[in-house]
Amino acid sequence: MPLRIRLARHGRKRNAYYHIVAADSRAPRDGKFIERLGNYNPNTNPATIELNFERALYWLQNGAQPSDTTRAILSYKGVLMKKHLLDGVKKGAFDENVAEEKFSKWLVENSNKIQAKVDKLKSDKHSTEKSKLAAEKKVSTDRAQAIAEKNAEAAKAAAKAASKADETEVEETGTEAPAVEETETESPTEQSGQAAVEETTEE
Repeated sequence: MPLRIRLARHGRKRNAYYHIVAADSRAPRDGKFIERLGNYNPNTNPATIELNFERALYWLQNGAQPSDTTRAILSYKGVLMKKHLLDGVKKGAFDENVAEEKFSKWLVENSNKIQAKVDKLKSDKHSTEKSKLAAEKKVSTDRAQAIAEKNAEAAKAAAKAASKADETEVEETGTEAPAVEETETESPTEQSGQAAVEETTEE
């Protein structure tokens, strides 16, 4: 029977994860399968992949055909590389020791690439969070400065209005000092001299 290595969908809407299974190609996508080989969760970055390496290699060597997505997964985990090297050993291109050495070298290079990607994602995330924090801090500072300037202008306007009100009140309530009428007043000596003149005239 035609055998396929493919994905079986699980999870909820917009948050799906998949089982990697070996199944009859005529079976429904999420139906009966022969063996479960691992899990694939594309919702994380990088994607989370759990795979039974030996069983996946076994099914490939026995003629199972992977789907496009599972082929990429098997290549990512090195199953296709291992199968290619074992095929070279069967053809006599090199022996098993050379094949194992090449596969170990490939694993180291691949793990370094994966680790570099993880480190880059962490660095990008850190720089993004830092830039967001700086932008939020700038917005907060600008807002506080605008509020302070607005309060200062309001206080200045209030002081100016109060000063103008005081000047208006002084103008409305202010009165001039009463004029002092000038009256002729006689000094005591002049009064006594006038009295003496009056007495002499009577005599």
